[in-house]
Amino acid sequence: MSTTPLPPAATSLASWAESAPRLVAVAAGREPADLVIRGGRLVNVQTREVLDGWEVAVAAGRFAYVGPDASHCVGPGTEVIDAGGQYLIPGLCDGHMHIESGMLTPAEFARAVIPHGTTTMFTDPHEIANVMGLEGVRLMHDEALMQPVSIFTQMPSCAPSAPGLETTGYEIGPEDVAEAMSWPGIIGLGEMMNFPGVVAGDAQMLAEIAATQRAGKTVGGHYASPDLGPAFSAYVAGGPADDHEGVAEADAIARVRQGMRAMLRLGSAWYDVKAQITAVTEKGMDPRNFILCTDDCHSGTLVNEGHMNRVVRHAIECGCEPLMALQMATVNTATHFGLERELGSIAPGRRADVILTSDLRALPIHRVIARGVTVAQDGECLVECPHGQWPGKARASVNLGRALAAGDFEIPAPEGANRVRAKVIGVVENQAPTRALTADLPVIDGVVEGEAGVAQIALVERHRGTGGVVNGFVSGFGYEGRMAMGSTVAHDSHHMIVVGTDRALMAKAANRLGEIGGGITVWKDGAEIAVVPLPIAGLMSDSPAQEVAAQAQAMVEAMAACGCRLNNAYMQHSLLALVVIPELRISDLGLVDVRTFELTDLLEEP
Repeated sequence: MSTTPLPPAATSLASWAESAPRLVAVAAGREPADLVIRGGRLVNVQTREVLDGWEVAVAAGRFAYVGPDASHCVGPGTEVIDAGGQYLIPGLCDGHMHIESGMLTPAEFARAVIPHGTTTMFTDPHEIANVMGLEGVRLMHDEALMQPVSIFTQMPSCAPSAPGLETTGYEIGPEDVAEAMSWPGIIGLGEMMNFPGVVAGDAQMLAEIAATQRAGKTVGGHYASPDLGPAFSAYVAGGPADDHEGVAEADAIARVRQGMRAMLRLGSAWYDVKAQITAVTEKGMDPRNFILCTDDCHSGTLVNEGHMNRVVRHAIECGCEPLMALQMATVNTATHFGLERELGSIAPGRRADVILTSDLRALPIHRVIARGVTVAQDGECLVECPHGQWPGKARASVNLGRALAAGDFEIPAPEGANRVRAKVIGVVENQAPTRALTADLPVIDGVVEGEAGVAQIALVERHRGTGGVVNGFVSGFGYEGRMAMGSTVAHDSHHMIVVGTDRALMAKAANRLGEIGGGITVWKDGAEIAVVPLPIAGLMSDSPAQEVAAQAQAMVEAMAACGCRLNNAYMQHSLLALVVIPELRISDLGLVDVRTFELTDLLEEP
C-alpha cells in the first residue's frame, strides 16, 4: 500500500521549529500571546510541586511563558482566562490503548474522551489490522491525525498474534512495519504479543523490532507470562521497552529493574493498578518508570465513568500521591515515547494542553485546553472531531459464506459415551488471563451437552467465508435458560465468538451478525433482546459515543437478564480468542493451550 497525502487538518499545529521565533518573542514580551491563564495553581510535573499564582502564556498552540507573572505577554487581542484558584495540570496521556475497544472510530473516541481531560493518546490499531491489514491501519492513522487532540499511532506488530495458532483476515510483516515507520503519525511498534517468538529468536519478530529501532522509535511490549526467569530476560533483550501485562507487584518490579517502563492499566475490565502501584508506594521504586494506561475501555465506561481521569483517580485511591499519579499520566508517558520536549508538562515549547480542576484527588475536569484552544468545558466537547472516509470494504467485513444452523454447533461425543471429560475455558473476573479447567459433561443422542455453569462457545470464521465453526466450552459467565450471545469483536483475530446455552439461538446470533455487518447481539428464549451494530470492520461504529454507550448498556443489561453477573463481562467475552494470554483460548484452528502455545483436544481421553 503506498503512502497517501497527510490529511490537511494534521498540519494545524506548527512544529516547534516553525513556532520558535514567535514563542521566544512572546516569552520576552515583544509580541502578545494568544492566551494567558492567570489566577491558578500550576502543577509542575517536572519537579512534583504546586506553584501558587504561576501564570502561562500560549502562542501558536504552544506554551511560550510559564512563570509568576505573564502580564508582559498580554496584548489587546490576548484571551485571558482567570483560573479562579483552580489547579492547572497538563493534559492527560494514555500510554497504551486500542481505540477499537471503545467500539468507536478515532473521531468519536476523541469526542468522548476530550471532556475527561485526555489530550494525548498512544494507540495500537491491531484490531483493524487483523481485519483489513495495512489499509485499515492507515485509515485509523489518518483519521487520528485529523483530531483536535494528539493521537499517535503504533504500527501493529502481530497479525496474527500467534502464527500457526490462528488465521487472520490479513497478516502484517516486516515490510509493512518498515513502510509505516515513514508515516507522520507513527510513534513506534505496537505491543509485541508474540513473546514466545521473541524469546525463541523468531526472525520475523526481530526484523519488525529492528525496523522500528532503525527509525528511532519505541517498541511496545506484551509479556503475558508469570515466568520472570531467563525467558523474561530474553524478551527484554529482544527490544520491547514497556509492558502492560503485569498483574502483581513482582511483575512491575521485574520490568523496571530490567530497564522497561511498567504500564499499569485500568480499563473497563482490567484492574491491575492496585496490585502493582505498591512497587512505588511501599517499595519506593522510582515513579518516573511507571506509566498509567487504559488498554481497553468500552464506550459505556467512557461516557459514564471517564478515561485517563478515572485511572489517575483510581491510582490515588490505591495510595499513590496525587502529583506522582499525575506524573504517571503525563510527563512519564511523554518521556517514554521521546516526546518530553513536545508534550506532557506545562513548560515552554510544549503543546499547550492543560486542564483546570478544583481538586487534585477527585479530579473534576472543569475546562480542557488542547493546543491552546478550549476544547471542552464542564463535560461538554466544544470542538469538531472530523471523520475520515471509510471505504465500502470496511463496511462489508463479515463473510460467513453460508447460513449457519444449530447442527454447526454440535460437539460429537465418542461412540458409546454417556459422559465425557472436556476442557473448559474458565473466565476470571476483572483479569485478562483465563483458567484451563475441566468438566465431566453429559452426552445426549451422541452430542456433548453443557450443564449448569458451563456454556458452549464457538469461533465462527468470518474473514474468508469458509463457513468454519470451532466449538468448545466456557464457564464463569453464569448464563441460565435458553440464550446466546455473538460478537464480531474477538481479539485479536476478530472472527466471531458465539457463547450460548442453546445451539439454535447460537446459529441465530451468528446469522444476525452477518446480516448487520458485525457487532454484538444477545438472544434469549428465541428473540433478540439487544444489539450493538458495529458496521466498520465489525469493530466500530461512527455514531456518537452516547448512542453506542446506550446500546452497549442495553447489551450489558441483556447479559444480566441471561444470568451473567460478572463485572464488564463483555470484555471477557471479546477476549476468549486472544491466543497469546494464558491459559486456554479458542481460535479458528481449534482449542489453544497458551501455557504451551499448542493446539489441544477439546475432549480428554477416557
